[in-house]
Parts: sequence; C-alpha cells; structure tokens
Amino acid sequence: MRILIKLGGTLLDSPETRGRLASEIAEAAANNQVVVVHGGGKQMTRYLSERGVESRFISGFRVTTPEVIDAVVKIFAGTVNAQLVSALRAAGARPVGLSGLAAGLVDAEILDPELGLVGKPTRSDATLLEALTGLHYVPVVACIAGDKNGSIYNVNADQMAVACACAFRAEKLLFLTDVEGVRDGGGAVRETLTSAEARELILGGAATGGMQAKLEAAMEALANGLAEVGIAPGARPGVVGAAMNGSPEGTRLRP
Repeated sequence: MRILIKLGGTLLDSPETRGRLASEIAEAAANNQVVVVHGGGKQMTRYLSERGVESRFISGFRVTTPEVIDAVVKIFAGTVNAQLVSALRAAGARPVGLSGLAAGLVDAEILDPELGLVGKPTRSDATLLEALTGLHYVPVVACIAGDKNGSIYNVNADQMAVACACAFRAEKLLFLTDVEGVRDGGGAVRETLTSAEARELILGGAATGGMQAKLEAAMEALANGLAEVGIAPGARPGVVGAAMNGSPEGTRLRP
C-alpha cells in the first residue's frame, strides 16, 4: 500500500512523541511504501522569537520575508527534518531527508504578494518518491518548494502533503495532528465525513482556522482521486497502525 503521512510541527516538538511516531511509521514502512511530509510552525515561531523577529500571519499563513525564508530553510529543512530523520533511523527505518526542492519534487508560485514568499503548489513530480520507496527508503519531506527559476517558497504543510500524495498516487493520506479529529457543530468528533459534509462544517462555522485548512486540503485530495483521507490524533499511541488497518481513529473522509 502507498500511504502519505503528514506530521504537524507540534507533534514533532516533543522528543517522546517524535520517537513513538517514528517507531509506528517504521513499522508501517516495513510492508508498505510510506512517504512523510512534515511541518514545523511551532519551532519556526520559537526560532524567530529568540532572534527578536515577530511572526505575522494573514488568514493563517505566515508572512514570509527574505529574512523569514532563510529561517524556514534552516528550521524546516534543517533542524526539524534532521530530528525526524534521526528518530526514524533509530526506529529501524531507512529515512531520506528531502524538501520539495529536491529534483523538482514540488514546484510552487506566489500565493499572495501580501504574504511574501509563501507558495502555492502548482505541480509535483513523484519520480524521486517512487524511486526511493521502491528501494524501501522512507522519504521525509520538509514543506519548502521552488520553481524553475531557483526561487524558494514557504508552503503550507497540508497543501504540500496533498501535492505529494496526489503525484505519488497514495492510497491513503493521513494527517496526524494535535486534536482528536473533526468536530461537528455540537462538539462531537465525526468518525466519517463526505466532501459535501466537510463543506457544510466549514460553511456553518464548525470548522475554522487550522481545521478548515485541513478539510479544504482533504477535499482537494479526494477531488484529485485519493480514496481516503484521515485526520487523526497523533498523540494517541498506535494511531498509525490503526489508520493502516482501517480502524476508526479520528475522522476519515471519503468522496
């Protein structure tokens, strides 16, 4: 089975949680083709704050100046990626640290000039992912993209995951996050959702902010042919195995 797992930066900030998730991913990769995409927003905000740089956000996107894009490369493709690769290797996997810049894995263009160097994925070439997973490596992709002119863009990790998953033709896309799943207007976690029901939660105001972004990314993935997208609690032990086996952890979205 081909599966893409997106890890939120909050989960990766804890060495204990990072190590447990690495073990679960390594176990899944033993008999499946697994690609990992990760964020690192919490680490980025802390890094900038320590250097006296205020983080500004517009509609949930980090305003990315040339100074900030330099930090994005250092933290996303550097520290966070290296820590996750090291944890996966310690767990017995064969991880390879990458970003969307590698071999044109993900190209992007400016999302909104007001946001600076924030990119929206425009194309993804999964040749490198297929080559690596075919040799039993685990690609670990930081959410940085580029273009043919050599530009570097900060890309929302959920959008990055969808771009890679669609190009890779993943059978499952799993968003591991710091919440239990998608909650409806009454606060209950929905076990399953269709794209139409997800849209209703957004329009009705039940899904906002980060969850709205995840649902929109999930709907895009389903519209582009993925069979299933999961939004699951990464802090819950055994969550990766449960998702692989079809157990109801968090919320599963289907067309």
